[in-house]
Amino acid sequence: MPPPCRIMDTSARSAPQWCSPVVLVCLVVTTLVFPYSLHAQETEANPPSLDLILDSLERTEEQNPALTQPYEVTREYKVFREDDPMPVSEIMAQISFTPPETKSFEITKAEGSPRGKKIVSTILKQEIDSAKDGHRGDITRSNYDFAFLREQNFGVIPEYVLHIIPKRKEKGLLLGDIWVDAKTFRIRQIVGVPLKNPSIWVEDLHITVQFAKVNAMWLPVSVDAIATIHFLGTYTLSGLDLLPAVVASSAPNP
Repeated sequence: MPPPCRIMDTSARSAPQWCSPVVLVCLVVTTLVFPYSLHAQETEANPPSLDLILDSLERTEEQNPALTQPYEVTREYKVFREDDPMPVSEIMAQISFTPPETKSFEITKAEGSPRGKKIVSTILKQEIDSAKDGHRGDITRSNYDFAFLREQNFGVIPEYVLHIIPKRKEKGLLLGDIWVDAKTFRIRQIVGVPLKNPSIWVEDLHITVQFAKVNAMWLPVSVDAIATIHFLGTYTLSGLDLLPAVVASSAPNP
């Protein structure tokens, strides 16, 4: 099986590298079900203090320039049905953020099945809801309980893997795991399921978000999802930022 896709630095990518539906399914299932990655090397050191990790994580996130300056990003999505390697839809979206909590999106291109656009809109609305709630959606101790799972080296980057449990059943909060860079205390990846279903026609939704440094900001650079649609089966979505986020003087209202 090919290794799961992982985006660590957008400056090293000149063109989008899409994951097949099978790889995306394996990524989510492996991360949620199996405690150890095939490519992870476990450390034998005593686990660090969870409180110290969370202190550093929260302090680092408070200093993220992405929280205080507006930006715009273009993201392209491909939607696949079941295990079909050919996408049923291709969607382009413009995402804008104006601090402190105004986030909006606009679908600028939609090709193929209209269901693809509906799925993408549902995922983006989940992202918008998290921004609207302000700090109520942050990965902090005021919103989540945490459990230390393991320390691992994924490639050359040491990371702490923590389990997150929302303290409230609200839109925008995820039940799952986060990967925290052991040196910078940046969240590199979130894998989870919404604690509150974002849509009545979506029976099950698994989301994987990966982050990287872009123009001095720490931002999501890819959003992948697997959704079970009522009466229609399983769809896999792969979303990738095409260009680095640009700082904007203003952003449109949602």
